[in-house]
Amino acid sequence: MVDRDGLGGVTTNPAIFETSIGGGREYDEAILTLGKQGLDAAGILDRLVVDDVRAACDVLAPVYLATGGEDGFVSIEVSPHLARDSQASAAEAHRLFTAVDRPNVFVKIPGTREGVPAILQCLKDGLNINVTLLFSVTQYEAVADAYLVALEERLQKDLTIRATSSVASFCVSRVDTLVDRLLDEKAEDAADDAAERRRLEALKGRAGVANAKVAYERFRSYLNSREWQLIAASGAKVQRVLWASTGVEEPRYPDTMYVDELIGEHTVTTLPEVTWKAFKEHGTVARTVDRHLDDAHRLVRELSHNGVDLERVGAQLQNEGVDLSVAAFDRLLAIVEEKRVALLEGEGG
Repeated sequence: MVDRDGLGGVTTNPAIFETSIGGGREYDEAILTLGKQGLDAAGILDRLVVDDVRAACDVLAPVYLATGGEDGFVSIEVSPHLARDSQASAAEAHRLFTAVDRPNVFVKIPGTREGVPAILQCLKDGLNINVTLLFSVTQYEAVADAYLVALEERLQKDLTIRATSSVASFCVSRVDTLVDRLLDEKAEDAADDAAERRRLEALKGRAGVANAKVAYERFRSYLNSREWQLIAASGAKVQRVLWASTGVEEPRYPDTMYVDELIGEHTVTTLPEVTWKAFKEHGTVARTVDRHLDDAHRLVRELSHNGVDLERVGAQLQNEGVDLSVAAFDRLLAIVEEKRVALLEGEGG
């Protein structure tokens, strides 16, 4: 895909590994070998993930080199069980960064209230950080501020900032999923008012893109700030906005709408394979992320007037995102343990 399609990076998470490890036998030999060495399920999983990410970094190394370190990154995730523990998250991020030992690795830390101090510390220490689970403008601002502070402190200590990279991963489709559900509930309350139900229906499927466009507008304001201009002059890389959760879950909506509507300078888009294929077939490559900003702001205001506050939506989705990640991680660990036991028993037989 790197050579044929111009793939620029790869991300991982527990749900992805749950599918790949649990859905086939490709990892069985490695699980058996590590199990014979006495590793438990957690130790085996850690080795599998680190080895996979390191290998992917090597595949994408030519992209990293050709783009001057802008692209070609592979992300590895701190355990979601640490999402509410700043110190443990920072320590685990350092361990993973060292274990992979590649310049084009991103360590993923969720942008929770407790995650932001860990993100700040890791950036100060020169790690590449992919900040995940961002759903609101306020959540994004905390992360953007942390990046600026970290780079400023490195400069004050005469440390290089040229190699430090970061992206702020802003989730899109999940916003629509929750907002649409809230609008449906309000439509039920207006069961006797057909006009009101139609008005609420017209708001559905639009919040995710509008919210992302407003966040991108805020991102551009950071780039235009005096603080950023001074740091950029010293060789800092832009903390790009990464669009996550771009798969369309509602069949009525266009299957590439979260890609088509959010293309622009300093953005990265992660796509599940089905969305990747759909965009290759009928997606449109054009700068769209800063089009129709007035409409985006108008929609945000209209949602607010109808009792749907996107900041509250973002807070709920971030909490749910942590819980979903923990559940996926635990399922993955259980799969590895089941395979470990079965393979060792089979070997003994």
